[in-house]
Amino acid sequence: MKFSIGGSLKLAFRPWVEGLENIPAEGPAILASNHLSFSDSFFLPAVLDRKVTFIAKAEYFTSPGVKGKLTAAFFKGVGQLPVDRSGARGAGEAAIKSGIEVIERGELFGIYPEGTRSPDGRLYRGKPGGLARVALATGAPVIPVAMIDTEKIQPPGKVVPKLMRPGIRIGKPLDFSRYHGMDGDRFILRSVTDEVMYEIMKLSGQEYVDIYATAAKRQIADAEKAAARADKAEKAEQTEKTDKAGGKAE
Repeated sequence: MKFSIGGSLKLAFRPWVEGLENIPAEGPAILASNHLSFSDSFFLPAVLDRKVTFIAKAEYFTSPGVKGKLTAAFFKGVGQLPVDRSGARGAGEAAIKSGIEVIERGELFGIYPEGTRSPDGRLYRGKPGGLARVALATGAPVIPVAMIDTEKIQPPGKVVPKLMRPGIRIGKPLDFSRYHGMDGDRFILRSVTDEVMYEIMKLSGQEYVDIYATAAKRQIADAEKAAARADKAEKAEQTEKTDKAGGKAE
């Protein structure tokens, strides 16, 4: 990906980067980033010399047909790791296990603590499972990362990206060794996650919202459905009035 797509991305979009010196030249680390666009998983690895391994649902790797094979080849090529969500505790446990394996190999593990893309460009509450548990189980440093303006390049639902410069700010590594072995304490997991999200907020300049992005997406979807129902009811009422007026005229 770095040689085929990465060079073209850097040439076309000219992403600016701050804090590259915070990425270790070797050894394991966790890159914890905000998530604004599908393209985040391309721009971040493209500007780094080292490989970054992210996680993706296993369905991307097992879909049938030519399209499925091309999709699987693409995700493998860009360093995505398949996660089987069929286990007893689903994707969460699978993601943690995969993350620990990447760290134990001495590599860089990329994760989006929000769990999904931001629906409106704001920064949402980090989920305390994957990020904190991998960090505490392995002792690997957590490096906060802020993607800047990538949602303007490729908003959700848009296939063709807009040519403009995105930014990437990389913060100083965070050491959570003081909590080593305490990955079963939910209060510690919450504290670690919140500390990382605070650093991401400072780097990105985003407005912080203390709810999960998945909940925000449900609220937005519910509001859109309610607005559609209200619009439909209003149109029906207008049609009924028009019909009654027409009847009286006759």
